[in-house]
Amino acid sequence: MAGTLMAGKKVLITGIANDKSIAYGVARALQAQGAELVITYLNAKAEPYVRPLAESLGAEIILPLDVSKPEQLDRLFTAIDESWGRLDGLVHSLAFCPLEDLHAPISECSREGFLQAMDISCYSFIDMANRARPLMKDGGSMINFSYLGSALATGDYNIMGCAKAALEAATRYLARDLGTQNIRVNCISPGTIATRAAGGIKDFASMLEYNQHKAVDGQLPTIEEVGNAALFFLSDLSAGTTGSIHYVDHGVCING
Repeated sequence: MAGTLMAGKKVLITGIANDKSIAYGVARALQAQGAELVITYLNAKAEPYVRPLAESLGAEIILPLDVSKPEQLDRLFTAIDESWGRLDGLVHSLAFCPLEDLHAPISECSREGFLQAMDISCYSFIDMANRARPLMKDGGSMINFSYLGSALATGDYNIMGCAKAALEAATRYLARDLGTQNIRVNCISPGTIATRAAGGIKDFASMLEYNQHKAVDGQLPTIEEVGNAALFFLSDLSAGTTGSIHYVDHGVCING
């Protein structure tokens, strides 16, 4: 039976690549509670994987979005404005770094790789927050996703750790900036989950094993657990909570 926590709320979800994506877990949790969704896909190669999922969730708008292309952002937010005239939630689940820079020791990261990682993984959230802000006329909620590698030098996360640390700082400053408009901004930091994006991390299997060992219950998080956390932050249940970094990692963050 469908719930009503998100009834009438209109939410933009970015970052679904397939049915293993964290963003898909979020979309399912929101849709099950009555949210109306806009869902994006990266490009024509990704569309056959994402569109059927978006359609199964009843997404009202399904559009391509490469955040490095301002014209696609323009088209997306224009479509939302024309179709809905408002927005209640924004889900940013995007990150990228060229593999050669991600796998290299951080001292060997190229300038180009660093800038691209920061642009896609951090600045795009700032840009989207600015575009979403005028549509959140009655307030709203924005979330993004980080990882413990932002606070600890863990695994082979390398330059992405810097990008995620910047994203967490942006979350706090955006929360302060947009709070006067009744817009909440929070960050969810899941533990290791075997998503398509995570597959690009060097020795990711070892990271999974390490995190399972460090978890207080010996378990790894699921996209359903992350989706439920997102439901809290995007619903009215989280009224009064902003600027936070929320871990969904079965206690790895406290275990050192």
